[in-house]
Amino acid sequence: MSLIYDLHAHSTASDGTLSPAELMQHAHAAGVNVMALTDHDTTAGIAEARDTATQLGMEFIPGIELSVTWDNRTVHIVGLGIDENSEPIQAGIKKLMEFRQWRAEEIGRRLEKAGYPDMYEKAKAYSNGRLIGRVHFARALVAAGHADTVGAVFKKFLVGGKPGFVPGAWAELGDVVKWIREAGGRAIIAHPARYDMTRTKLRQLIADFKELGGEGFEVCSGSHSKDDVNTMAQHARDFDLLASAGSDFHGPENPWVNLGQLAPIPQGLKPVWHDWH
Repeated sequence: MSLIYDLHAHSTASDGTLSPAELMQHAHAAGVNVMALTDHDTTAGIAEARDTATQLGMEFIPGIELSVTWDNRTVHIVGLGIDENSEPIQAGIKKLMEFRQWRAEEIGRRLEKAGYPDMYEKAKAYSNGRLIGRVHFARALVAAGHADTVGAVFKKFLVGGKPGFVPGAWAELGDVVKWIREAGGRAIIAHPARYDMTRTKLRQLIADFKELGGEGFEVCSGSHSKDDVNTMAQHARDFDLLASAGSDFHGPENPWVNLGQLAPIPQGLKPVWHDWH
């Protein structure tokens, strides 16, 4: 029997709605055998997730999703199989978290100026109080009646030209790949079909990533269509990258992105887990 992998998911340590333990329980119930926790710019949930996964008899992969500014746009790099106590990665996380805190406060200030008061405090109430992301603002704005869905909030408030938009000033791609490698992990480009890039621009990102020591490409993602999977598979072949698969699960309230339901990795690709067992 083939194993079911999910190598990209979030908990309440960042912007998910399940605790690390609850996430592992949910994954186990969904039939996942090998599960990674890849919270945004933090490793805070790894110990709890690992303990629960071990109790459930699952294989656990410690991970992270790091925020990068590349060519004046934000991209995400997943690190899999990291030592969460690695000094370089923790130093990098510290800088990213400092920017995240400033950005959250600035989003609150901009929303207040636009006539939406107290949104920083309301967003904080939806978070763990340490990492406050745009999703927390989105949930708070929905609860306050300013939009019907989280997706609608992003379009109305949190993208370029809208009142709560604050440009990212994240880490350099080379630094992030280095942190992951120094922590013993593999660097993976997350959900590549989601980026608003031309084919030429995406391939430039991949080429830069590969040259810097990146190893993998998230071919199968919860946000990828069947056509996306086939297209991303071809990019992975062209650049000789390992293929990864992750739902980018944030919580059961988004049932269209559930655990254990990813498309299989297409033929002819080497999975990122090829040498794990």
